[in-house]
Amino acid sequence: MFLHDLNPTVKALTIMGAVFLLAFVFDPVTPLLYIVWTVIVTFLFGTFKKRYYVYYFIPFTLFAFGMFWTTIVFSDNAGATSDYVSFLGMEIPSEDIWTAAALGLRVLAFASLSLLFLFTTNMVHFILSLIQQLKLPPKIAYGVLAGYRFLPMLKTEFQQVRAAHRIRGVNRPDSMKEKMLQYQRFAIPLLAGAIRKAERTAIAMESKGFTGAKNRTFYRPMKVQKKDWLFPLMMFGMLGVTIAVSLYFGYFSWYDGQL
Repeated sequence: MFLHDLNPTVKALTIMGAVFLLAFVFDPVTPLLYIVWTVIVTFLFGTFKKRYYVYYFIPFTLFAFGMFWTTIVFSDNAGATSDYVSFLGMEIPSEDIWTAAALGLRVLAFASLSLLFLFTTNMVHFILSLIQQLKLPPKIAYGVLAGYRFLPMLKTEFQQVRAAHRIRGVNRPDSMKEKMLQYQRFAIPLLAGAIRKAERTAIAMESKGFTGAKNRTFYRPMKVQKKDWLFPLMMFGMLGVTIAVSLYFGYFSWYDGQL
């Protein structure tokens, strides 16, 4: 699919640029339109389990609603010049609701962009792209990559240790104190296993001539191709369109010290 084949560095820089520009937008219409656009692009040009996307999006929705609610509840209504609107039994200035909606939808816009990157990017390719395109030091990059690879292994080992304890008759904890003691028993074998794996990884890298030098060849060369530039053109172009629509209907507002 299109999004999966893009250069990860170009994709990351595009999303960071879009987030930076949206951070200065202070009306709800522009981020709302951009959220719809981002979700459509993610679903059309990405291959992943759609229900997982929904599961990841729910916490961001709750956080955005929390920001919306707290902005309304803790806003200073003194000197409000707009009309009051009845909202959940409270009389609130319409400008406060507008501001709260702008903040909440901006959070969801950031979330939709982040999930686009998360669900359509191979993390190994992303690290390799950072090394080759942004000249990230290989020592740092491969250290991060090794740690990323260890996480699924730690989960598997945790399940094995827990199963071994159950086979040996270790009772399930009932109180909080017993749970803390159980996790201490889990931590020691997990830490010992992680140290052994880290040592073996270091020996393997050294035996293969890895010195961390920047001038090296790569098994997977990551290149920036012409098709990669379609993504920033799409995302920044649509951001310009949403701003133009908001301006045309008189909704657009740029941050100018509000709040």
